[in-house]
Amino acid sequence: MVSFIRRAQFCIKEKVKALLAGWLLLVVSFAYGEDVNAIAERYVKLVLAMGEHDPDYVDAYYGPPEWKTQVAAEKKSLDAIATAAKQLREALEKIPAPPEEISRLRHEYLTRQLSALETRDRFVKGERLKFDQESRALYDAVAPTYPESHFQEILNKLEPKIPGKGTLLERYENWRKAFVIPNDKLDAVLQLAIKECRARTLAHIKLPPNESFTVEYVTNKPWGGYNWYQGNYRSIIQVNTDLPTYIDRAIDLAAHEGYPGHHVYNALLEKNLMRDRGWVEFSVYPLYSPQSLVAEGTANFGREVVFTKPERLDFEKKVLFPAAGIDPARAEEYYAVQDLLKELAYAVNEAARRYVNCEIDVRATAAWLEKYALMEPARAQQRVRFIDKYRSYVINYNLGEDMVRRYIEKRGSTLDQPEKRWREFEQLLASPRLPSELQ
Repeated sequence: MVSFIRRAQFCIKEKVKALLAGWLLLVVSFAYGEDVNAIAERYVKLVLAMGEHDPDYVDAYYGPPEWKTQVAAEKKSLDAIATAAKQLREALEKIPAPPEEISRLRHEYLTRQLSALETRDRFVKGERLKFDQESRALYDAVAPTYPESHFQEILNKLEPKIPGKGTLLERYENWRKAFVIPNDKLDAVLQLAIKECRARTLAHIKLPPNESFTVEYVTNKPWGGYNWYQGNYRSIIQVNTDLPTYIDRAIDLAAHEGYPGHHVYNALLEKNLMRDRGWVEFSVYPLYSPQSLVAEGTANFGREVVFTKPERLDFEKKVLFPAAGIDPARAEEYYAVQDLLKELAYAVNEAARRYVNCEIDVRATAAWLEKYALMEPARAQQRVRFIDKYRSYVINYNLGEDMVRRYIEKRGSTLDQPEKRWREFEQLLASPRLPSELQ
């Protein structure tokens, strides 16, 4: 009987200790949340203030309209923005990171976003960094460096796959003319790709019921496609038609800009973090920040999540090639070449690194892209305009994709486990995880 009473007393004490620990954690979490929420609001206003000086900085904002009005009226100077960002970052660093993973990620996310804001402030004031220093400071990552020989080896593999006379670039451009989507069929083909990407995404990810986007066709832009997120789960996707659109771009655009790429990424952040948790920092998206590497990396990797290679080839042959008036019997031939071309992606980084570091000029950068990225002159010139404007941002596409792929696959989400692959991908889309967290 005595033993039973002692055991009961012990159990009661343990329950009381657990309740007290839970209560203490709740109090600490509440106090932490209150402090960080105040910092988050000031962070949003600083991002908007930077947008007053740097028109490209605020990629999306769907927070309180009065904050934007207030910021515009204040006309905060660049020096004042830098000082305030430093103060916020230092205040955040003094707050102990909470034990809950999602809150810890939020803490680190805000810290790094503020640091990147300070870097961009210095850039707008005229300071310049070397390519790798800039990418680390803005995007929390540094891309590997490759010599010319690396790309030449890939080009050597392409040589026998593209017959004809002339240089490899000339033969390649002539060969792929057969795979251009005619302008009068572009929207129909793209809409078919969007419909399929959306259906496949919705089969695995629950999206807000009123999510949607519209597609616009534009010209005279340094990029091929752009998602302008509007908030309330809506986007405007613009497609640049300056240059010919090849058949692989239909799914690439549909997946990267739409499903399960940028549109889904932004909608899930708005739903899960901004609305459900009240984390106001996710009502604004500063373009030159670590968030962009995760955004571009998931958008690029999303093409592999929504379609396996066999699934994509089957859909293209049955639906997109016929809709574009392209011979579906040549689909395997086309994608065998495109798979090799993708291995040249880091050539853009090397061109940008040399250009940003003032080692080569505009003309030499275009020549590098023509030779090692196998870009026709017009496309190479368009890419140089992109590099001139966005500089080290280029790493977010190829390095971002590789980092996301490694992160997903390291967690056991391989091709033979599609459900787990989708689940891990969705969790990444809906979390404030930094590039350094993907290592």
